[in-house]
Amino acid sequence: VCSTWGNNHFKTFDGDFYQFPGFCEYNFASDCHSSYKEFSIHIQRALNSNNHPQIQYILLTIKDFTVYLRPKVPVVDGKIVKTPYYSSGLLIESNDIYTKVYAKSGLSLIWNQEDALMVELDSKFANSTCGLCGDYNGLQIYNEFINGGDYNSITYGNLQKINKPTAKCQDPDESQALPSCSEHRDECEQLLTSSAFTDCQVRLNLELYIQACMQDKCACKGEEDSFCLCSTISEFSRQCSHAGGRPGEWRTQSFC
Repeated sequence: VCSTWGNNHFKTFDGDFYQFPGFCEYNFASDCHSSYKEFSIHIQRALNSNNHPQIQYILLTIKDFTVYLRPKVPVVDGKIVKTPYYSSGLLIESNDIYTKVYAKSGLSLIWNQEDALMVELDSKFANSTCGLCGDYNGLQIYNEFINGGDYNSITYGNLQKINKPTAKCQDPDESQALPSCSEHRDECEQLLTSSAFTDCQVRLNLELYIQACMQDKCACKGEEDSFCLCSTISEFSRQCSHAGGRPGEWRTQSFC
């Protein structure tokens, strides 16, 4: 499973977490092993009216289909389609909260039509992917971020850009490392270890989500902005469910 959410967070197929704040179109995950690509997934983010990064669109090519997803509007081969849409091994479902795509070739995609996208691939694609989701070789860090010395997540992300002659977007500056953050640990730890998540702590690497939550809080300079807290907590809950866990009721009237 590879996912991206919230404040430009990414988790690769091999379980690396990193942040990459690019607003161009990028290769999120593609089959790069053979001359004939089974699939490719491109994404582009933009800032929404609250100045938070959201996924503007997803461009998915599966065999000979081209699927263009915008919030609530799936377009297949240039035509807007009604969901559920089914055609030769491709199923698209959509409701007010999620858009889901399942391909018989071994791919499923779930997008919350805002900031969070999760892609699950069949193990037959192991060692053959490229893009922001990494190479799916089962080894963390190797082949993604170590490549002759100093190779950070911004450099890595910029390499995944889809070059379009008409695109007007700036590459994030590779010399500007994302600020590290050591504050807000107590608050993030408290949220992620609450009783609602008892079933999740054994299934996921808690520390990585605590770090992501701390980065969110620092980026929002401690303001009580729901996006800064809720996006990583939501992702933790989604990943927990996906790993077979049962998160309890953690949302309240006043929180998220």
